[in-house]
Amino acid sequence: MKIIAFLIMAFITLLANDASAQGANHKVVFQFTLADSMQQKAFSNQLKNLRKHWPDAQIEVVAYNQGIDFLMTKRTRHHDIIADLKKVGVRFVVCQNTMNQRNIKEDELIEEAEIVPAGIAEIVEKQEQGWSYIKGGF
Repeated sequence: MKIIAFLIMAFITLLANDASAQGANHKVVFQFTLADSMQQKAFSNQLKNLRKHWPDAQIEVVAYNQGIDFLMTKRTRHHDIIADLKKVGVRFVVCQNTMNQRNIKEDELIEEAEIVPAGIAEIVEKQEQGWSYIKGGF
C-alpha cells in the first residue's frame, strides 16, 4: 500500500511540475559583447526565435564592450529587427561604463537603446531576481 501511495504522489508531483513549467513566467537576460556582423546576425535570430517560442517572456539584452556596436546607429545592420523586438517588449540596454571608455555619446545609439550604469551589474541583478542568463551569439 505504501508503494502505491508513493507512486501516486510521485505522479501528482510530475504533473504539477509539468503544468508549472508550461505556464512559467520566463525571464531571460542576454549578455552581448561582440561587434562581428555574423555574431550580430546569429544573435538577432536567437532573439526572434525565443520571442516566437515564448511570446510572453521577459527578455532583456545587455550590451557592453564591443557589443554596443549592435545598438549604435552607424554600426548596426539589424536596426529593423531590434525595432520590431522592442515593439513586442524586448528591452535593449547599454553599459554606461563602456560608453565612457569608448567615448560613445548617447546620440550615437539607436532610439531603442536604454543606458544602465554598469552592464555586468545589470546582469548580476537580473540573475539575483531569478532571470536566466544566456550569452548571445555563437
